[in-house]
Amino acid sequence: MEKEQSARQDVAEQLKSARKAQGVTQECLADRVGTKKSNISRLESGKYNPSLDFLVKVAKGLGKQIQIKIK
Repeated sequence: MEKEQSARQDVAEQLKSARKAQGVTQECLADRVGTKKSNISRLESGKYNPSLDFLVKVAKGLGKQIQIKIK
C-alpha cells in the first residue's frame, strides 16, 4: 500500500508542478478538463485515486501526456 501511495503522490506532484510552471490555476485547469476545481485539488493532494482516463484528461489539459512504466 505504501508504494501505491508513493506512486500516486509522485503523479500528483508532477501534474501540480506542470500546472504551476504554466501559471495555470486549479480553476482554469478544471475548466479545460471539464471537471470541478475540487477534483483538481484532491488530485494534487495525492489523496484521490483517479481513473487513468481522468489523469489523461488532466495531462492533456496541460499539453502533456501520461507515460506508464511497469517495473
